[in-house]
Amino acid sequence: MFTCTTNSPEETADLANKLGQKIREGTVLCLEGDLGAGKTLFVQSLAKTLGVEGEVTSPTFNLMNIYEGICPIYHFDLYRLETEEELDEIGFYEYTEEPEGIVVIEWPDKFPESMPEDYIKVSIERTSEKGRQLAFSCTGERNEEFLKELETFVNTGH
Repeated sequence: MFTCTTNSPEETADLANKLGQKIREGTVLCLEGDLGAGKTLFVQSLAKTLGVEGEVTSPTFNLMNIYEGICPIYHFDLYRLETEEELDEIGFYEYTEEPEGIVVIEWPDKFPESMPEDYIKVSIERTSEKGRQLAFSCTGERNEEFLKELETFVNTGH
């Protein structure tokens, strides 16, 4: 696990850009944080780095958006879901169990038992009006090496 502090939305976007430069197809990324913490800004910056040209919005009402870029990005927002059965209804497991492209999940903490075996978690916490602390960790063994590479890249810029 490692943490980063950002002092502006631009710095948060830059951090997501760095993740986008290193992320691999097949990665599931879970974003946790309160409303307004910056989850959607993070996804927008990540998607832009991955070649998405259209508008990237939080799929709060759609529950899932698909963005086409270098690889497909499947963006879930679980905020409005009430039961795990609803995950099945929207085809959540079809995208997360053997991910093609990149899967981004906002509000994974609503259904922690339904998350895949391997994923990277980014917890975003407000430290001030514009400041954020982002904690990166992984669940499962698949992403451990990637997380170490990401930490080095973020901290050294290489």
